[in-house]
Amino acid sequence: MMKRQLYRMRQLAQTGSLGRNPETAEFLGEELLQVEQRLEPAKRAAHNVHKRLQACLQGQSGADMDKRVKKLPLMALSSTMAESFKELDPDSSIGKALEMSCAIQNQLARILAEFEMALERDVLQPLSRLSEEELPAILKHKKSLQKLVSDWNTLKSRLSQAAKNSGSGQGLGGGPGSYSHTTAAANKVETLREEEEELKKKVEQCKDEYLADLYHFATKEDSYANYFIHLLEIQADYHRRSLSSLDTALAELKENHSQADPSPSMTATPFSRVYGVSLGTHLQELGRDIALPIEACVLMLLSEGMQEEGLFRLAAGASVLKRLKQTMASDPHGLEEFCSDPHAVAGALKSYLRELPEPLMTFDLYDDWMRAASLKESGARLEALQEVCGHLPPENLSNLRYLMKFLARLAKEQDINKMTPSNIAIVLGPNLLWPPEKEGDQAQLDAASVSSIQVVGVVEALIQSADTLFPGDINFNVSGLFSALVPQDKVSDGPASEESPPAAVPTPASTPAPAPALALGSALVAPKERTESEVPPRPVSPTINRSPSETTAPAEDTGRRSEEATRRKDRLACSYKTYFSLANIFFVRLVNKLFWTKLEHLPK
Repeated sequence: MMKRQLYRMRQLAQTGSLGRNPETAEFLGEELLQVEQRLEPAKRAAHNVHKRLQACLQGQSGADMDKRVKKLPLMALSSTMAESFKELDPDSSIGKALEMSCAIQNQLARILAEFEMALERDVLQPLSRLSEEELPAILKHKKSLQKLVSDWNTLKSRLSQAAKNSGSGQGLGGGPGSYSHTTAAANKVETLREEEEELKKKVEQCKDEYLADLYHFATKEDSYANYFIHLLEIQADYHRRSLSSLDTALAELKENHSQADPSPSMTATPFSRVYGVSLGTHLQELGRDIALPIEACVLMLLSEGMQEEGLFRLAAGASVLKRLKQTMASDPHGLEEFCSDPHAVAGALKSYLRELPEPLMTFDLYDDWMRAASLKESGARLEALQEVCGHLPPENLSNLRYLMKFLARLAKEQDINKMTPSNIAIVLGPNLLWPPEKEGDQAQLDAASVSSIQVVGVVEALIQSADTLFPGDINFNVSGLFSALVPQDKVSDGPASEESPPAAVPTPASTPAPAPALALGSALVAPKERTESEVPPRPVSPTINRSPSETTAPAEDTGRRSEEATRRKDRLACSYKTYFSLANIFFVRLVNKLFWTKLEHLPK
């Protein structure tokens, strides 16, 4: 008994890692051995896919059509919509949309129920038979054959041993005892031989059945693979039917909804995107030279906001600002109602500048602006700023000139609105120029804080020297779209008599006076039809920006220039105070951070 168990254990240990068994390998060719190795994986695949597919069903498994539809979540959604639109006015847009959506969800629920029933019939049931009946039957025959072959090999070993024992007994010869022993051994050999013959027949019969099963599996492998192909076909048909149903219903729903709701918001021609898009894209889409939010906000502020105290510094209401930005993008003709809230208008302008993907003064010139701001001598700084302005793209230069001209005009009202060039630069500078985003440590972040102080200095210098850096007057209503927002006498940067001609023109008399670009209440004029005098000239050098009239100014002009110089000194002193205040804040924050950093590293 012990020998038989040891022999069985040795046979099990000899079983190959790929499923080859010595009891069956001798009956199978190489092709059938490969088929045999695919039995177990095929059974596991069919079982696992069947289990997961069953879990994907939303309806009741095995139920008929009506019961299955009632259990679907889409049908519950359809019922909820049906109950909801009954409480609404049948002529209302919401009621009609809910009623049609209810019918769509009902139709989708029935399509889903038909899909699940086809899935159960054509995929789930065949996979279940394959994993629970057909393949287990083949594997059962395999185990039976292995057991019979093992028993047959054991019996052959016993028969061989008994034949050896019988032959050695006959060779000894001797008395009656030896004869009886020989007779018993011969009988045992005969019995074992009969058992071996009977077992051999069983092995042959089981082998034939197993080989037939393997051939049957090999011939039907393609049909088994078709189960998964059929799954994809059923899914594709389900999605096509659902999409077709949705497209048809959605087209009908949109048509009915558009006929029932001829509101201006639905029929008005939508404007192009305004906020959050690049300056070049925005100008190209609208065919403009000055960005729509910049021109609209500037004209609204010229109308009623120039003497508003704390302009650009005080925040506006979030709801009003959001509504203003939406109106700016959808219906610019309806902006007149916001003229009475200058802080909301200033907030919309700051928001536009801040949401530009690239600052108005560009990333490429950031280092150049910083170098210009670091110059201490005012004349050298002005020349450096003028050189950087000359490197700006044309659309950026036009909009920066437009904006600086307005801010310079705003600063002239500083006695009333309390917005000096320094104050304007503090609140608007970070929205006009900021460094490119780069991953770095705290030291780089601190450097960015220092650079923000330099940005304020750059913007303040641009405002103070706007007439020098951007010579010539400007008509703020460049497009004519907002003629009703501001009186005609406020849209120009200054009186015609003070307009200094470009350096390329010899004398003012050689150039005829330009005709008014736009009349009050006129229609939209294409930006490309403006006269050449409205096109912002490139910055020219301060040393050649003098007109002949300046050399022969009367005594009262000399007094006026002296007063202006005194005012500039006051502004410069105020700007230095601002720099020292910002530097002090930055230094305190830096010392505070270093203190807490050291404190965190102390032993607890």
